[in-house]
Amino acid sequence: MLHAVAHIEFNAINLALDAVWRFSGLPEAFYRQWLQVAAEEALHFTLLTDHLATLGRAYGDFDAHDGLWTMARKTAHDPLARMALVPRTLEARGLDATPPMQDKLRAAGDTAAVEILDIILRDEIGHVAVGNRWFAWLCARDGVEPLATFERLRQDHGAPRLKPPFNLAARRRAGFTPEELLALEQGATGR
Repeated sequence: MLHAVAHIEFNAINLALDAVWRFSGLPEAFYRQWLQVAAEEALHFTLLTDHLATLGRAYGDFDAHDGLWTMARKTAHDPLARMALVPRTLEARGLDATPPMQDKLRAAGDTAAVEILDIILRDEIGHVAVGNRWFAWLCARDGVEPLATFERLRQDHGAPRLKPPFNLAARRRAGFTPEELLALEQGATGR
């Protein structure tokens, strides 16, 4: 489980830097914020790999998935699609998944890992907020309605429909609107 989180953090470094490199012509704040995200993701990766070492493991010891990079490739042509589907969908899923992971690690007696995940969750709320901020900015720039645009992009790019449980408090702190949270919950239940 910790190796999988380390892999996600490693990919998140590259995803933030890819956004800086790939998408030209955006406000300077876009680039500064994604560089800050990359630095924080690097810290998370280091914390996790250092902890894995205390458990006799190293990054690369286990297989890992490529879900984040698959979506990055699908959205490489469009910063609006990238903001919608990487930070707001796939990375936001980490907000939901972290508390249950912490419960499992706590039950296993790995308090150091729980504390590392506290740091990651705190920072990831900010990272998802950056994605939310730029998604909203891009929607306004392009004159498109955010909820309908998000759903269209999700379908167009084959992004997963998220399933509960949702960490609604963390999602609120990350800037999801009440309407977005309602749509998330209704989409998950098929209503």
